Amino acid sequence: MYKILVVEDDQKMASIICNYLQKYGYDAQFANDFERIKEHFLDYRPDLIILDINLPSFDGFYWCRQIRGFSNVPIIFLSARAGEMDQVLAIENGGDDYITKPFHLEVMLAKIKSVIRRTYGDYATATDHDVLEIEGLFLHRNKNIIEFNHQKIECSPKEFRLIDTLAKKTEQIVSREKLLEALWDEIDLVDDNTLNVNVRRVRNKLKELGIYDAIQTVRGQGYCLKKSWGRKH
Repeated sequence: MYKILVVEDDQKMASIICNYLQKYGYDAQFANDFERIKEHFLDYRPDLIILDINLPSFDGFYWCRQIRGFSNVPIIFLSARAGEMDQVLAIENGGDDYITKPFHLEVMLAKIKSVIRRTYGDYATATDHDVLEIEGLFLHRNKNIIEFNHQKIECSPKEFRLIDTLAKKTEQIVSREKLLEALWDEIDLVDDNTLNVNVRRVRNKLKELGIYDAIQTVRGQGYCLKKSWGRKH
């Protein structure tokens, strides 16, 4: 039974969401102290978080960053903000998906199932060989960790699926459409900028390991992971 933490300051909505999820076999709780979200997370240890953006004291972006400091649990943002920049900010701050209010509970459930399936289930990268090695870069698929020169960095599920998809086609161009399909089920509903954001985040993590210019943009076609790692001197 997967555990889902609902962080929504409208208690009526939070209760409706939890009751709906429980009806479909999930263990769902909602937070009621919006200054202690981190503590609630550590006590409950959820498998997924539904996180509203507009919260008292600190917004959902803040709490997402706090959680990303120690966990890569999937986070689905929930918000009345429908603007493209809000969705980009959600991804940049570590979110895995975005639901705009008002919404149908069936749509929310479909997104939850998709994220859980990709993170923990049949489509999780751990179903392949546990470790992939390319020119000294190790992808630990059962941990969402990339390693180079004995340094390790943990990635979010989407970040890891992105680099894993590119790694499977090293030195080949992977189209934007293929990458979007690997990261999201409903690609028609995903803003194109969200892919750019995830590529930028993966590039930054590779730079932290000392790998530069590995993910190259092929204008009008997609991206390519080059094995000849560029080094900054």
